[in-house]
Amino acid sequence: MTLHQQRAAAVRQLIGQAREIEKDGVTRNNLEKIGGLLAALAARSDLFPQDEFPLGGEGGIYRLSEDPDHRFALYASAGGAGKKVPPHNHTTWAIIAGVHGAERNVVYDRLDNGARPDVVQLREAPAKEKTLRRGDFIAFLPEDFHHIETPADSGEALHLHFYGLSLEHLPDRVSVDLATGAARRFMAKAKILTPLVSVQQVKAMLNSGEVFAFFDVREEGEFSTQGHPLFATPLPLSRLEPRALALLPDPDTRIVLMDSGEEDRDPQWQGRANRAAARLSSLGYTNLAVVKGGLKAWREAGYEVFTGVNVPSKAFGEVVEHDNDTPRIDAADLQKLIDDKADLVILDSRPMPEFHNMSIPGGVDCPGAELVYRVKDFAPRPETLVVVNCAGRTRSIIGAQSLINAGLPNKVMALKNGTMGWHLAGLKVARGETRSFGPQGADAAAFAQAAAAKLAERLHLKKINLAGLAALEAKGGPLYRLDVRDPAEYAQGHLKGFRHAAGGQLVQATDQYVGARNARIVLHDNDGVRATLTAHWLVQMGWGETYILDHKPEAGELTTEAEPRYPAGFTLPTPPTVSAAELNARLGTTLVIDLDTSLKYRDGHIPGAWFAVRANLNKSIPAMLAQQAGVLRIVLVSPDGEIATLAAPEAQEIAGTLPVSVLAGGLKSWRDAGLALETGHVRMGDPPTDVWYRPYDFKEDVEAAMRQYLEWEVDLVPQVVRDGDARFSVLKA
Repeated sequence: MTLHQQRAAAVRQLIGQAREIEKDGVTRNNLEKIGGLLAALAARSDLFPQDEFPLGGEGGIYRLSEDPDHRFALYASAGGAGKKVPPHNHTTWAIIAGVHGAERNVVYDRLDNGARPDVVQLREAPAKEKTLRRGDFIAFLPEDFHHIETPADSGEALHLHFYGLSLEHLPDRVSVDLATGAARRFMAKAKILTPLVSVQQVKAMLNSGEVFAFFDVREEGEFSTQGHPLFATPLPLSRLEPRALALLPDPDTRIVLMDSGEEDRDPQWQGRANRAAARLSSLGYTNLAVVKGGLKAWREAGYEVFTGVNVPSKAFGEVVEHDNDTPRIDAADLQKLIDDKADLVILDSRPMPEFHNMSIPGGVDCPGAELVYRVKDFAPRPETLVVVNCAGRTRSIIGAQSLINAGLPNKVMALKNGTMGWHLAGLKVARGETRSFGPQGADAAAFAQAAAAKLAERLHLKKINLAGLAALEAKGGPLYRLDVRDPAEYAQGHLKGFRHAAGGQLVQATDQYVGARNARIVLHDNDGVRATLTAHWLVQMGWGETYILDHKPEAGELTTEAEPRYPAGFTLPTPPTVSAAELNARLGTTLVIDLDTSLKYRDGHIPGAWFAVRANLNKSIPAMLAQQAGVLRIVLVSPDGEIATLAAPEAQEIAGTLPVSVLAGGLKSWRDAGLALETGHVRMGDPPTDVWYRPYDFKEDVEAAMRQYLEWEVDLVPQVVRDGDARFSVLKA
């Protein structure tokens, strides 16, 4: 176990033991028992290196653990020489234990009867005073008062502070002026930080094989355009809660969080990585760290920075083409074959929505994992040329190479640069097409089964049964159970616990489905073919712990219920709501804030609505109010109301007395009511850097954007080599 794994395990053990002791009541005797446990943890000072808990301008209180309901909160508190905190109470039980340096605790007896909340009379109790060094502890009941100070000759100190309720949920604490007895609210908004980790440590983790999640919490557009480490997984702060569980199903896995590194300089901003840590903690995640200096420090260390999205998958696709010299055909040459009525079939390896939006004329939709499974239905004759395309390059390459690796006797080619290359060649794309596959034929099934069996044997792919799955589950750690079939098949029934991840998309965008490096992945389908083809790519990408569940479920084992979006115990807020009709009647005096993407806002929003990014509301709400006069209320809007609901409590805190509500049913309810929409980037509370704009999302200079994108994909191969973190092992055809 690494140091951080040991620390996390020791903290979890302490919390569990304390919970059992406290069940018998909050008494001094029970607090002494918990204090002994805390002191034993604090004595293991090697688990708490001080460079991970520095004292800075924002203070030095670091969250080590906090229950989702904010109970049993444990912190590491750094103090500089001469630090002194005024006399205060806690309103919950509190225990402090020494780790590094010294901390003097002066304890007081209360002399008044508490009749006046604004006056507290205290007297020092020298007999109760205690200076804490490594392994010492002191315990306090909710009504006890003390003050702490770090002796001038102690140097920087670090102590563990353990509370029955988190510091951010103790609004009734007071500090006392000893001379006058005046009491006032104490640390009503405590700034809680997250333990730090250096970029050098993260780089070492990426090369060590350690299982951990490396999340970049900036918005997708910033992640894409400003750049990121190769294996950083995007988890935007604005959409964190609905995405976290699918990306990381195990709450105890170590999580490393990165932002730009520029944000801690602005106290109002508070650093998105640190804010993300607080949200993840509220979801039940227990082992969190923030990259010191963020992306700025990563750059300054000389490490490679990648632009774009789904970069590990796209880089892998380019490496596959480079190593195998995957056959490809230019758009003009394909058009000539079509004009000559050559014996060919064009298979589009993208999901239906993308195919429907734009496709090659005459093409058929057959997403990546379906290609080997169904190719014989489209090309029963070995003389038929099979051309695979996507929007750009990756899914064309991977799709074509899948058929080649499967031993298809036909000539197979990838359409060079996909529909973008077709458009750039001056050829017309088709729109609105729906031609796709039907039920699998017998010949297609026979070919697919034989091909999958050969690939499984050649790559020594790991197959398990239900007992094997149970054994993996018993090991603990993040385990990704993914059903790789077509979405319609999944919806008709799947094994409980398995999320949907169509095989082609899983290979194309692995970082959208699997958030922990070096985690175990279990793939399932109906007969093993699509799971095998998907696994054979994941193993080549470096996901060595990939398994195929060899199990044909009975009807009684299947469910049509969706997998949970949130960890157990988490509940959505319940803010006030307004109907579309009510909002429409009050538009003139309402600040409407649209929290959908800037792309969706551009294409249609409520008239008068502002676009804003949820993570920036602490800045954008005051700015929008300053520009819109006569506002009596704020209404938050998102596609179906979910993100608006999550954002409502923070928006209400920012808005003060101005009431905040949510449009019930989201923008969908507005559309369903037939109400008017406005288009364009007309009122922008934030710049449109929240999402990645695909080349064909632009209104102008589309061709230039396409060329730039295609050049970027090709250039990934040398950049991956310079970075050195990828462990690609490409199967040679």
